[in-house]
Amino acid sequence: MAFFSATSTIGPGFLTQSAQFTQELKSSFACVIAISVIASLVAQLNVWRVLSIAKRRGQDVANTLVPGLGHFLTFLITLGALAFNIGNVGGAALGLQALIGLDLKSAGFLSALLAILIFISKRAGHWMDRLAQVLGVLMILLIAFVAFFTHPPLVQVFQETFMPNQFSMPATITLIGGSVGGYIVFAGAHRLIDLGIVGEKERAQVDRAAYLSMGVATLVRVLLFLAVLGVVEAGHLLDSSNPAGSAFGVALGDLGYKIFGLVFLAASLTSIVGASYTSVSFLKSFAWVQHHERACIITLIGLSTLIFITIGKPVALLIMAGALNGLVLPITLAVVLIAGYSKNIVGVYRHSKVLAALGWVVVGLSAYLGVLSLKPLIAMFG
Repeated sequence: MAFFSATSTIGPGFLTQSAQFTQELKSSFACVIAISVIASLVAQLNVWRVLSIAKRRGQDVANTLVPGLGHFLTFLITLGALAFNIGNVGGAALGLQALIGLDLKSAGFLSALLAILIFISKRAGHWMDRLAQVLGVLMILLIAFVAFFTHPPLVQVFQETFMPNQFSMPATITLIGGSVGGYIVFAGAHRLIDLGIVGEKERAQVDRAAYLSMGVATLVRVLLFLAVLGVVEAGHLLDSSNPAGSAFGVALGDLGYKIFGLVFLAASLTSIVGASYTSVSFLKSFAWVQHHERACIITLIGLSTLIFITIGKPVALLIMAGALNGLVLPITLAVVLIAGYSKNIVGVYRHSKVLAALGWVVVGLSAYLGVLSLKPLIAMFG
């Protein structure tokens, strides 16, 4: 379960953002990673605890709090998940292109077909969890292998984690959005609910899953940062159309580029699955969707693929999706924090005041940084 949530986070956008921001900020990016990890963990613990205690999905909690609010959140999150999924299909296409040389459109179609095969099975839930475990471990091993050969400046990284030479607000909100923004923070919580891991008696297991999920995602982020940093510090410029791929290629030549292709494909497939499953889980309040869940998921994957084939620009879409999801985070997290003190939702449960206070700090920080990040985002697509 923890791997399902983590690999929903570790998508191609996650990898692309890390590579691009590493080139821009170099060792100072370590500070951005540290802040984003703390903020993301606070958001995830708040959301997972409240939803597991309430035994309800995010949209149902919001509708109980304010009638119609859940439908509004469903619209926001489904829209964000669609944007992410378009980028996920693009990421899988980039991965397959690196592996076997297919053109992007054909590779995107084939990638979508691989993801759809999982949901054709009646044991889709089992295959989702198993895919996340296998591909999650594979990504960790492959990225660690590349990082070993790039020789990043570890002492400098440690120093700039606490005293960075430069700091980027857009990078911070993009990383937070890519880690727990939009649908992502709900992926693990909704999976817990579907598995029946709910209620006060399961709180310790929920917390462990949240910590493990964030730990896996952080490990991948740090390893990738170190791998790319070694390349950048050696004086190499990354290809803006494929920053992560070019870093792997510089590090290990053709072998590195093939490793990138495999990592990107693995990250993309798990994120396509996670984004599709979670976004449709927000529509389960409608009886028709609940009875045709797999068909709805397959339709969402097909729609994402069609838009990707039509629009293209996978790297730009991946970065945009992360920033947009960061803008949704303060809204969804604020709703959950308020719900955590509603007896109609959590009963006699008393939510941690410290965790809630930290959650409101994240709400304020993400809202402020989200507004500031709009200007460069508009410039990128203007």
